[in-house]
Amino acid sequence: MKKILVFGGSGGTGKHFIEQALNAGCTVTAIIRNPYDFTMVHQNLKVIKGDVLIPKTYEKEFDEHEAVVSCLGIPKIQQTTLYSSGIRNIVNMMEKSNSKRLICISSGALDIPPNSSFIMTFLLRNVLQKLYKPIYSDMRMMEGIIKMSGLDWTIVRAPKLTNGKATGQYRNITGLPLGGIPKISRADLAAFIFTHIIDRGTFKSTVDVAY
Repeated sequence: MKKILVFGGSGGTGKHFIEQALNAGCTVTAIIRNPYDFTMVHQNLKVIKGDVLIPKTYEKEFDEHEAVVSCLGIPKIQQTTLYSSGIRNIVNMMEKSNSKRLICISSGALDIPPNSSFIMTFLLRNVLQKLYKPIYSDMRMMEGIIKMSGLDWTIVRAPKLTNGKATGQYRNITGLPLGGIPKISRADLAAFIFTHIIDRGTFKSTVDVAY
């Protein structure tokens, strides 16, 4: 898939994804709320001033693209509907268009894998899930909307993100018990997303990825 529409492209993972897609010869359109703060320039990159919560600012872009990637995020813990409302708008537009492939970033802390260590179970249940409850609640709604769609979707659940370099050493940890805090660099998370855009084995599935 050579034509990709990206939401959340101004964030850390989004920027890495766009760079990797462009380096691979893809054409990318980035929907950016504040494009004046987005400095990336490339002959195959189109930047559109748009807000995921306002469909009319980007609704004409879907038919021209084969895949849609959501790297949406918010900078602080707060009550939000960005994830659920944003993905609802994206899904509605995609179901009316020719673009059917969707990859969306979510959080690996939403669920606790069976047989995880006592420390990790305690940390996730009593610290992270309580601290990030406003965000995780909306992410759960987001995932539900995606799963109810008729799209070829993949939800990528990310662990703790770092600013490290791309290593290519990430792995699928879906359902595996956690003994420690899983991590992945934003660059490698972006690489996983890009390399699995055409992977039908990930269609209609939720994948946890980490080192």
